[in-house]
Parts: sequence; structure tokens; C-alpha cells
Amino acid sequence: QVQLVESGGGLVQAGGSLRLSCAVSGSIFSIDTMAWYRQAPGKGRELVATITSGGSLNYVDSVKGRFTISRDNAKNTGYLQMSSLEPEDTAVYYCKAIIVRSTPAGERNYQYWGQGTQVTVSS
Repeated sequence: QVQLVESGGGLVQAGGSLRLSCAVSGSIFSIDTMAWYRQAPGKGRELVATITSGGSLNYVDSVKGRFTISRDNAKNTGYLQMSSLEPEDTAVYYCKAIIVRSTPAGERNYQYWGQGTQVTVSS
């Protein structure tokens, strides 16, 4: 069983910083792409940032220059460093990982989600 456990959310003032963590555990062969999504009240889930196993980075335009996605492969942990936070960043943030697992038919990719962590930015 693969689990993603998020931490680091909380309440912060505008202009402040938070660092989210996503720890992956369980039966895995490797972690392919990791991503962070967010969902604000009354809105759909938005892709915020991705990082591939090779370190290729992508960000939604609204967070470029402020957020940094990273990963520590030795710890099976992903991170989202958020700086210069704005009230518009307020949302539940979710970690997603594409996990490579071994099956009788060979290696297969599976998507796993964390439970979400609340980030609230006050004005």
C-alpha cells in the first residue's frame, strides 16, 4: 500500500513563506513525476507545479518566481517552497505522485494523492 502524507500547511500573513512536504511510503519501485495541486473554496482543482524524476520543472504562471518545487529522492519526499504568499494562494494543497510499481505483468504506473493540507494567507 502506497501512502502520501502531506505536512507544512497553516496560516501565514501575506508576503510570508511556507514549505509543504509530501512523504511517500509503501511498496514502490520508484517515483516518477510528483506534482502539487490546489483547490480554493468554490473552485476546481488547479495544477500548481510538477517535477519529473529527471528534475524538469513546470509551474502555473501565477506562482512562477514565488514557488519552488523540489524532491529528495533518497527520502522519497517532495516539497513545495512557497514565498511571497498572497491571499489568492489560499487553498487546500494536494500532493500527487506517479508511482512505478511491479506487477506480475511488469512495471506499471499508478497515481496516488495525499489527503491535502490547508494553506491560508491573510491580508
